[in-house]
Amino acid sequence: MTVNKRFRKIIAAAGIFALMLSLTACSGCGGNPVSENPSSEIITSEVTSQTENTSEKSEKDSEKKSEQNSEGKEVADGRTPFEIHGALSVDGNHIVDEHGEPFRICGVSTHGLSWFPQYVNKQAVKSLRDDIGANTLRLAMYTAEGQGYCTGGDQSKLKNLVSSGVDFATNEGMYVIIDWHILHDLDPNVYKDEAKAFFDEMSKKYADHGNVLYEICNEPNGGTSWEQVKTYADEVIPVIRANDPDAIIIVGTPNWSQDVDVAIKNPITGQKNIVYAVHFYADTHKDDIRNKVKTAEDAGYPVLISEFSICDASGNGNNNIGEANTWIQLLDQYGIGFVAWNLSNKAESSSILSEHCKKTSGWEYDDLSDSGKWLVGVFNSHSDQGSRLARGEGSASGVQPEVIVIDNPDREDDGQQGGEEVASGGSDNLSVTVSKSNSWTEGSDTCTQYSLALKNSGSANSSSWTVTIDFGTAVTISQIWGGKASVSGNTVTITPESYNGSIAAGSTLSDVGLIVKSASAPSGVKANVK
Repeated sequence: MTVNKRFRKIIAAAGIFALMLSLTACSGCGGNPVSENPSSEIITSEVTSQTENTSEKSEKDSEKKSEQNSEGKEVADGRTPFEIHGALSVDGNHIVDEHGEPFRICGVSTHGLSWFPQYVNKQAVKSLRDDIGANTLRLAMYTAEGQGYCTGGDQSKLKNLVSSGVDFATNEGMYVIIDWHILHDLDPNVYKDEAKAFFDEMSKKYADHGNVLYEICNEPNGGTSWEQVKTYADEVIPVIRANDPDAIIIVGTPNWSQDVDVAIKNPITGQKNIVYAVHFYADTHKDDIRNKVKTAEDAGYPVLISEFSICDASGNGNNNIGEANTWIQLLDQYGIGFVAWNLSNKAESSSILSEHCKKTSGWEYDDLSDSGKWLVGVFNSHSDQGSRLARGEGSASGVQPEVIVIDNPDREDDGQQGGEEVASGGSDNLSVTVSKSNSWTEGSDTCTQYSLALKNSGSANSSSWTVTIDFGTAVTISQIWGGKASVSGNTVTITPESYNGSIAAGSTLSDVGLIVKSASAPSGVKANVK
């Protein structure tokens, strides 16, 4: 199916007036608040007026206009999200569909395309739509990490993966976000020229695709200011607009796309269809980030949660169902869309597939991780088609699921987080364990990712903590989460953020981690906490 914006507008013109009279107040995702299931902590919200998608669409069906049931509510019966809603745009602080009705993205992001390319296949995308319940696929193309687009990765292969993902999503009538996934490059201006060339190529290729959105800088961080991000955006956005004047463009915000309240004080001007990104991980980011979202929305600026999970900011650790539900309630209140991280079987909490699942499509409910089971419950009450798996209907992929084991020699951990313990120490009732979860090279430097677990084994709450780590070699900090850090030679000192200084008696804090760069791989690592 080719999605041509101009052609669809022509065929829709005759019926649009009658259609808008009968549409309900919000399309795409419902506004049903989620409720916690005390028996399993997995949401199983009922779906109202959701109709099972039971047939393959033909070429004729692909151009069929939306129909209403006797109550005037759109049904997904046999039609794809794009067939129902068409090209998206921004109206005030809302994303709206081609009928002018508020639309909520209900999406899933890939993990890094270099590391998990196996999930970019036709049946996987179909399973995301019908079985998981997503209406949007986000293609996360890392720019600076191992095999990153700008740091030695195979650019031709990565662009082919992006193009394949767009084609698969288009054929299944889904929306698709092309994500320039900056992270360890900190400031998007580092590879600005590469970004401009990439988005020029992609926006030319998909200028007539009404289902394509562009995310131009995933998570600016490391002290990158909004002024730096805005300078970058003011150069990249016109490149896209020269080819595609209408597509939604998602702009990341400082501090790992959290400080949207800072961005709107000096917003992007002179451009339409701009959305500001906010990312959250529910066990770490709570009222502090929710209040930033409220500030932006109340001021009239559109926000998209273009990445989130229900665990801590490391992408691992505890799944906080209560805080996740609180987030969904806020997003329901403002009609904000959301994209879950991530489609993989990586051994971490944010992966929506179980680490034991080797399927690349056709997933059943038991193939999902705990966060995946929670997610399909949310999608079941929010997307047009709902989730077959949440309704207990099983996979509808129509083919025998492909079962493969990927051997990726370019990635040290084959896409899995090994969690190798490298150091531990403590004083009084506090102890810390440092685990190495990943490593890669960037030029002549070695990058190593570590996660920390701080345990209070005492009978009283601990009011503060300070961790010191001796890496045995001189290091610089590339990224840190859940704490503030300083460096002196081989030693990094980490102190808490405002929200995680206290550790309850008998509890473990696991939302702290960092990435360091060094000339040689750290060895003989030592750690202590007080």
